[in-house]
Amino acid sequence: MIEIKHTLCPSCSVGCGINVILDGEKIVGTFPYKRHPINEGKNCSNGRSSIENIEDEFAFDSKVLDDVIGKLKSSDNEKTTVVFSGNNSNEDLQAIKALCESNGFNILAYDNNLKNFESVVSYDDVESASNVFVIGNILYENPLIGRRIVHAKENGAKIYVNDDLENSPTANIADEFTSLPVNEFLENNDFAEDDVILFNKVDSFEDLDLLESVNSKLLPVYSKPNSKGALELVDAISKEDALDLLNKTEVLLIFNDDTVNEFDFDFKSISQVIAVSPYKNDTTEIADFVIPTKSWLECDGSFTNAEGLTQQFNSVSESENMGVVEIVEKISGELE
Repeated sequence: MIEIKHTLCPSCSVGCGINVILDGEKIVGTFPYKRHPINEGKNCSNGRSSIENIEDEFAFDSKVLDDVIGKLKSSDNEKTTVVFSGNNSNEDLQAIKALCESNGFNILAYDNNLKNFESVVSYDDVESASNVFVIGNILYENPLIGRRIVHAKENGAKIYVNDDLENSPTANIADEFTSLPVNEFLENNDFAEDDVILFNKVDSFEDLDLLESVNSKLLPVYSKPNSKGALELVDAISKEDALDLLNKTEVLLIFNDDTVNEFDFDFKSISQVIAVSPYKNDTTEIADFVIPTKSWLECDGSFTNAEGLTQQFNSVSESENMGVVEIVEKISGELE
């Protein structure tokens, strides 16, 4: 029997709704959630392919979790680092933060050199802006926000784009295009109070101070579905500080993140890498221990999207694996 269930797309921080198609208990496809207020019946290619890994899930093994707990018990807490990733729900992150605080573990919260901005504009503000300044290839990487930029242009806005790629989709709709360093782009433009600056990358962590000093509305667009929620809970660190922390780490605990793909770092230099993940990725390939967990399709929880809206999502499938909160509670209980 064919059944349709609603949930949230996990591909970036836009927060689109997505419909998952099930044939009995088997997930067979997706299509856009037409009544969802964020994406209004559209899903990008990342959203459409978001279920591809569902058949490659790890099977839970309680012995692995017991081995990991034993390793954590015998390790130096001050040299244990936990990756605090926006791929986890708000509920997961609350539990992970409590685990770190109770045991004195280091927290590594990193998202493309971005951080939390307390005051951000809504997607509707983008469409109604007179001038939109874009840093990065947002139309390609975050197309459902890119759609709002296109609407702004159709409404008469002037679009200024700063990116490395002169022929990118975002550059192709620009009224003015530059490929300056981000700090020069910010210093060389006159920004009005009602202008909107969207960005999904910067050159350095210091660029964020420049962005905050500009008298315009801001919207950082993160690469992970709950980066906004994660960075509201803990302070982000720069790439340089993240690498410095990794160099001092002897045990690295990674929840739902392919951290190996984010840093040019020799992760094999860390004594123990522990990955909590539903699927295979580059991080699980080099990990000393892999603890299987439920995927986003098998969990209830909430994500906070780029504009600061917290949305609930529901499981559409069952799994015998433990969720992140269950795993963290098991570890916490044994470390007390």
